[in-house]
Amino acid sequence: MPEAPEKFDTAMAAWQEWQEAPWGRLRYAIAEANLARHLDGLGGGPLRVLDLAGGDGGDAMRLAARGHHVTIVDYAPEMLAAATERASAGGLTELITCVRADVTSLPADLAAGEFDVVLCHNLLQYVDDVPGTLAPVLAPLKRGGLFSVMAANRHSAALNIAIRAMDPAAALAALDTDQARTQTFDAAMTLHTAEEIIPVLRDLGCQDVRHYGIRSFCDYITDDARKYDPAFYADLEQLELATTARAPYMHTARLFQLTATRG
Repeated sequence: MPEAPEKFDTAMAAWQEWQEAPWGRLRYAIAEANLARHLDGLGGGPLRVLDLAGGDGGDAMRLAARGHHVTIVDYAPEMLAAATERASAGGLTELITCVRADVTSLPADLAAGEFDVVLCHNLLQYVDDVPGTLAPVLAPLKRGGLFSVMAANRHSAALNIAIRAMDPAAALAALDTDQARTQTFDAAMTLHTAEEIIPVLRDLGCQDVRHYGIRSFCDYITDDARKYDPAFYADLEQLELATTARAPYMHTARLFQLTATRG
């Protein structure tokens, strides 16, 4: 069963700390760069973006800063309150709208909203029915619009355990399970792979599916303290940008991001 929204609200401080850490900054920077590859092809002027399970607006603020109008939908009230505060602090209030709702049961005006872009980042690992979640998530996207889905990558689990925990026995066990827990939220996750999700997207009418990796190297560098050094971080970000769409690195990245257009 999906985790209760209160689980995510109570971990707000840890979540905000994670976003400010180098690995959190990379997650948002690389995702933004991957989206930017496609946004110019959607026509000139500001776009209408729907950020589903958008939390406190990590993706939304970056897109609003580019001049796009973003509607954040989430079911956790503290997350939405934090998003509202971030929008105000960044002078983006007119470009950010927050709506509390279940992403699979959207208000009618959003469900038929004809959005140019729909984001579904870091939701799939918390739901039981992936196709049943993606179908209503795609519904608000106009034909030819851009869809972006991101999730924890099962291919990275055993590698991460072996390198960071130095526990080969646990890494061996991780090869044969899709279950894990997130430390930040202490929540159960079901891990997926891009290879599993791509056919689901195509069955739902998506076209031109592109596969990107988020944090292909960062999580396998065990010296976390060094990542806070600005020069080291800058070099690491350049490496991550250079390999986000480069095989084989995206296959073992900690997260996968898929973009597609709706046919």
